Amino acid sequence: MGKRVLIVDDAAFMRMMIKDILSKNGFEVVGEAPDGAQAVEKYKELTPDLVTMDITMPEMDGIAALKEIKQINSDAKVIMCSAMGQQAMVIDAIQAGAKDFIVKPFQADRVIEAIQKVLD
Repeated sequence: MGKRVLIVDDAAFMRMMIKDILSKNGFEVVGEAPDGAQAVEKYKELTPDLVTMDITMPEMDGIAALKEIKQINSDAKVIMCSAMGQQAMVIDAIQAGAKDFIVKPFQADRVIEAIQKVLD
């Protein structure tokens, strides 16, 4: 049984890319959300082992969603994803409780390496 992952990104093609990488590597994608607000709802509903979370999204950004998920479960494992390799955002995400950070465009081996590191 693969680890259960929730994918959060406002771009459907990005969710598809991550889902493809994860599925090929034995992970079970249990849900997807297009924004932070839905991510928090899905997290409560699905209690995944891991969340991949985009930072820049409509409704509620990834950092706000990360903080809410951490309030629900302080042990939640969240990896942030963003096209913006801006230091400030990375630092905000880590301070808010993110376990790691992957930069778009994704390299499959980097995604898997980050996830395995966080889940081990």
